[in-house]
Amino acid sequence: LVSLLLIGVAAWGIGFGLISSFRVVGVAVAVGIFLFLIALVGLIGAVKHHQVLLFFYMVILLLVFIVQFSVSCASLALNKEQQSQLLEVGWNNTKGARTDIERNLNCCGFRVFDPNESCSSDCFRSRQCLPCAPIIEQYSGMLLRFVGGIGLFFSFTEV
Repeated sequence: LVSLLLIGVAAWGIGFGLISSFRVVGVAVAVGIFLFLIALVGLIGAVKHHQVLLFFYMVILLLVFIVQFSVSCASLALNKEQQSQLLEVGWNNTKGARTDIERNLNCCGFRVFDPNESCSSDCFRSRQCLPCAPIIEQYSGMLLRFVGGIGLFFSFTEV
C-alpha cells in the first residue's frame, strides 16, 4: 500500500507540474518499487511456506523499519534553527528545486530578494517579490511533524 502510494504521489506531482526534478521522482518511484518487491517476496514466502524467503523478508523489513523509524524520529526532533540550516543547505545545493519553489510559492531568493538574479516566479516581472525563506519555514515545521508522524505510524505497523 505504501509503495503504491509513493509511486502514485510521484506520478501526481510530475503530472501536475509541481515537481520538475526527475531525480526526486525517480527516487520516490524506486523506493516504491523496492517496497512493492519486498512485499511480494513476503507474500510468496507466506503462501508457499518457504523459510528462506520469509527469513529474507524479515531481515529486509527489519532494516526498513530501522531506517524509517530513525528518519521519523529525526524529522520530529528538529528545532527551528536546525530546520532553517537544513533548508538553506537544500536551497544552495539544488537548482531544480529552487526553481520549482520560486515558481510555486511566488517568491525570489532565499533570505533576500536580489533583482539582479534570475527568478522564475510571476512577481519577478514587477520586482515586488518576497524572499522564500519565511514562506518555506512556515510550512516546513508542519510538514516535518506530519511526515514524522506518518513515518512512525507505518514503521510500527511493520513490526
